[in-house]
Amino acid sequence: MRLFLVCHCPTSATRVAAFPEDEPPEADSLARAAKLGAGLGRVERLWHGPERRAVETASALGLGAAPEAEPALRDIAVGAWAGRSLGQVQRDAPEALLAWLSDPEAAAPGGESVAMVVARTAAWLAAVPEARRGVAVVPQAIFRAAVVSLLGAPPASFWRIDAPPLARVALSRRDGRWSVRF
Repeated sequence: MRLFLVCHCPTSATRVAAFPEDEPPEADSLARAAKLGAGLGRVERLWHGPERRAVETASALGLGAAPEAEPALRDIAVGAWAGRSLGQVQRDAPEALLAWLSDPEAAAPGGESVAMVVARTAAWLAAVPEARRGVAVVPQAIFRAAVVSLLGAPPASFWRIDAPPLARVALSRRDGRWSVRF
C-alpha cells in the first residue's frame, strides 16, 4: 500500500500563527491543492480529518475517490487556546505554553497532549484499511505525529518536523510495516 499524507491548505490561522478553530482554507490555496492532486494521480481511498479546512482541501485535490471523514485524523485539541494567537497565549500563559511545547505529556487547558496525538495517529495507521493507493488530508499535528510514530522517534521530536500547508509525505506498507518514502 502507498499512502500519501497531505497537510491541509493554509488558513487565516496558519498565516498568523494562531491556534485554529474551524476556519476554511484560503480561497487562493485551493488552486494549489488541485495542482498537487494532479501530481498524485488517481487513488482508491481518500481520508480527511473532520475540520472544514481538511474537507475542502480533500475536495480540491480532485483525486477521483469519494472523500471519507476519519475522526482519528482530527487536529490536536487545544482547548481554551482555540482561536487565540501564539503571542496571546505566550503573554497570558507562558508557563503552560512552554510546558506544552517542551513536554509531550503536557496538554493545553482542556486539550490533548502531543503524546496522546501520536498514540491516536499510530493506532489509525495500524488499522488503516488496505488500498493500493490512498491519500489522507490531515492537519499539521497529524502529519508530524505520523512521522514520529513511523520512525519510532520519541514524542519530544514532534516539534522538530516542519509541516507547512500542503506538505506531503509518502508512506508505504509492506507485510504490515510502514516506511517513510521521500
